[in-house]
Amino acid sequence: MNYRIVSAMMVLAALLSLACNSSRVPPSKPYSSYQLSPTPDYSLPGAWCALPQKEDFADDTPPNVAPEQQAAAKADVFYIHPTTFMGGLAWNANVNDVELNASTDERAVRHQASIFNGVAKVYAPRYRQMAFGGFFTSDTASKAKAIELAYQDVKASFEYYLTNYNQERPFFIASHSQGSIHAIRLLREYVDGQALGERLVAAYVLGWPFTADTFQNLPVCNDPTETGCVMGWCTFKEGYIPGNINTHYKDAVVVNPLNWKADGTPASPEEHAGFLMGNYKKIKKETLATQAYEGILWTSNPLPLAGIAVKNYHVGDFNLFWLDVRQNAAERLEAYLAAQE
Repeated sequence: MNYRIVSAMMVLAALLSLACNSSRVPPSKPYSSYQLSPTPDYSLPGAWCALPQKEDFADDTPPNVAPEQQAAAKADVFYIHPTTFMGGLAWNANVNDVELNASTDERAVRHQASIFNGVAKVYAPRYRQMAFGGFFTSDTASKAKAIELAYQDVKASFEYYLTNYNQERPFFIASHSQGSIHAIRLLREYVDGQALGERLVAAYVLGWPFTADTFQNLPVCNDPTETGCVMGWCTFKEGYIPGNINTHYKDAVVVNPLNWKADGTPASPEEHAGFLMGNYKKIKKETLATQAYEGILWTSNPLPLAGIAVKNYHVGDFNLFWLDVRQNAAERLEAYLAAQE
């Protein structure tokens, strides 16, 4: 038995278990009872998790993967990270929280945003994300205000990015979980049916369900080289049916990340480029079989040796298909650039 591989599996198992073991306790007081933290100033590098001109975790690549190529990249990626603020004491995070920022960067940015550093300059804003417990509150008015504040930060950062960094280059949108809530709205307000949509290579909007009719002019990707399209999936263990499948996931888009089809075509392990272990040191190839089921993505157990009992693979939506997404982003950008010639 290769104990290094087993150890790496255990690390990923811990990551997959994170969302299930995290506190779901919402803030104890209404939104208006808390003082807002400072508004991010996106002209300052510190307001960004990642920028191509500074050293950050988005520059990393695992062993035996080609190093980042941001300096020569012909496109950008605007990445919106998932919830990393467990909260309890406030509805929204403080972007100047050093400990929280370090956790966000080392986990989310390193494991997700870095996927795109072979083909795109990585831009990833910090924002006053809603606390994790906010998703489980009965105080819907406070939740709505917390989500709105978070989106306004994302919106401001995107506008700053467009004005000061993009220079009319093609771009990807990539997001996960709470980040995808904001990405969906951003796409609807700035890209869908707008001139900016002509520069969208593709959007990887993972970990939050949306339906095909969410967008009027942005199609769901159904081919590995299709551009100007949107894709998403929410990953669960094969055979598991979440209790809210007929509500939260009803008619949700599922683009299979092994064959890039949205028509329900299943994929075999031979089509799996590789998932990234939680220690960021090992990629396991040709391991997973996937198929769409009623608005979710089923995948075979990625960690059989670790004996993982978790059935919701939400935290691994990117990690489980890390190399697949990296290779696909390169394919889509190549097709986009070829169409411009």
